[in-house]
Amino acid sequence: MPKFSANLTMLFNDADFLDRFERAAKAGFKGVEYLFPYAWSKEELRERLNKHGLIQVLHNLPAGNWQTGERGIACLPGREGEFRDGVGTAIEYAKTLGCPRINCLVGKTPHGVPPEKVRQTLMDNLRFAASSLEKAGIRFIVEPLNDQDMPGFHLVHTRDVFRLFEEISHPNLYLQYDIYHMQVMEGNLTKTILSNLAKIGHIQLADVPGRHEPGTGEINFANLFRTIDKAGYDGWIGCEYIPSGKTEDGLKWIEPYLK
Repeated sequence: MPKFSANLTMLFNDADFLDRFERAAKAGFKGVEYLFPYAWSKEELRERLNKHGLIQVLHNLPAGNWQTGERGIACLPGREGEFRDGVGTAIEYAKTLGCPRINCLVGKTPHGVPPEKVRQTLMDNLRFAASSLEKAGIRFIVEPLNDQDMPGFHLVHTRDVFRLFEEISHPNLYLQYDIYHMQVMEGNLTKTILSNLAKIGHIQLADVPGRHEPGTGEINFANLFRTIDKAGYDGWIGCEYIPSGKTEDGLKWIEPYLK
């Protein structure tokens, strides 16, 4: 049976962030994830997890200045020190929160920089992060995003990530497969997941178009869940979607899996 985690950055968004833990637990979720924990103290977040019996499934590395449009700094030459400091901060949070995996958004391709310099910067940064997280007992995952919602993002296809992994050749490198982003970019969801299951460290979902809950768009999630489950995937599937209304009103699709 698939395990689903509530992405608290996007779900229950009519409540203050720290109040979303309770809402997720009451809705039946056992795991939670969110983009960034760094605006809150590690201890405060740990207390919320403990209070509501929740597992911290995932959070991201620091991603630069989100408010100004940055979506990661791993591919940005000149930001290596900031990236490495962020890895250290992320590990500190993950240890306190009991979080077993950390995701990296690599960023937008910088303008006016030779491609080979961008590539080498990204490879060096990912190798550093993979090694640091491996020593801490944390799985390191990397996520491609679609270039319609995120123009200029540096990694936009599954094959881009795996080609990068082959060049870096580190055992602690895994793919975060976001069903929404990859349906927009390449489709062929079932085959891609089954072909690469051993190197998929986390799955996220939203329907297409609109990025709303399953059942609002074109993806056959029931079939996808059956296939993933039958293939033996034992990780979490993160519900990273924009609720089309109040979050609880759109959870009919998940009720059979939460019981």
